[in-house]
Amino acid sequence: MMGNFEFQNPWLLLLLLLIPLLIFLRIRKKQSPPAVKISTLKPFENSESILGKLKPLLFVLRLAALTFMIIALARPQMVEMTSTVKSDKGIDIIMVVDTSLSMLAKDLEPDRLEALKKVAETFSLQRPTDRIGLVAYSGEAIAKVPLTTDHRVLVEEIRKLQTRELEDGTAIGVGLATAINHLKDSKAKSKIIILITDGVESIDYTNDLLYISPQNATAIAVDRDIKVYTIGVGTNGRAPFPTAEDPFTGELIFTPQLVEIDEPLLKYIAGNTGGQYFRATDNESLGEIYKQIDQLEKTEINEIKYYNYTELFGKYLTWGLILLLLELILRRTLFKELT
Repeated sequence: MMGNFEFQNPWLLLLLLLIPLLIFLRIRKKQSPPAVKISTLKPFENSESILGKLKPLLFVLRLAALTFMIIALARPQMVEMTSTVKSDKGIDIIMVVDTSLSMLAKDLEPDRLEALKKVAETFSLQRPTDRIGLVAYSGEAIAKVPLTTDHRVLVEEIRKLQTRELEDGTAIGVGLATAINHLKDSKAKSKIIILITDGVESIDYTNDLLYISPQNATAIAVDRDIKVYTIGVGTNGRAPFPTAEDPFTGELIFTPQLVEIDEPLLKYIAGNTGGQYFRATDNESLGEIYKQIDQLEKTEINEIKYYNYTELFGKYLTWGLILLLLELILRRTLFKELT
């Protein structure tokens, strides 16, 4: 809710120009030559009383009363606006983020994961009417946030993403399948997955029934009418990868390694589901990719605004009348003999 002070009839505030005009006329009147000339004012130097010195207060009170009354005529108001966003054509989106150790590679600033978290947070906040969820995966996958419009919670979990929380590895199929499972009952007009990885599928799913291949997960996405956008994160050539840990400090040691991204697989997933594949080689291109996806998947939004007007002219009119009444009372009592 926002509150703004405004005037219904602001043009009436031009009447405030009367205030400096009245002050000018009063000063000019005081500077006019006296009607009676005398040789000296010495006999009257100590004759002015305290009331005489305070007499200009009557003029100040009248000007203040006039000011408040003019403001009241201009109809001051406090306007409070509330807005309700209504959309029956929202999009359900799940971001599937690779949190394997290689996401700490420093070919993006300060590293791949931190760069991704920044653009994912911005993307989420720019889509207030969409339900967005978050899945993290490496050698296994976990749903961090189910589909929700509470993007504050989503942003908090995006910021908490880190490596070495899950089993090491890159299980692209499992991450994709986990997201599909959370979209299977969605009634949204469009169901979207944004899959991010910086490597190659490293899980031997043929020997473990707990895993699912990326190809099988893609087939399920196609069957459920789920579109997948895939993003490969990593520069071309070599990048500083975490390869060891200092035994004394526990800090990671980075060594230049060849960047390997299974682009054919990512293109296969995107192409079969109706999505697109993108390659992010630096922070700028990663940000641009999210902007492109944001433009490709637009939600129709109806924003309804409600305005509540609180009239304030009564308060200003009341103060104007009080000051005017006070001036009249003083003029006819304390200052009666001086007027």
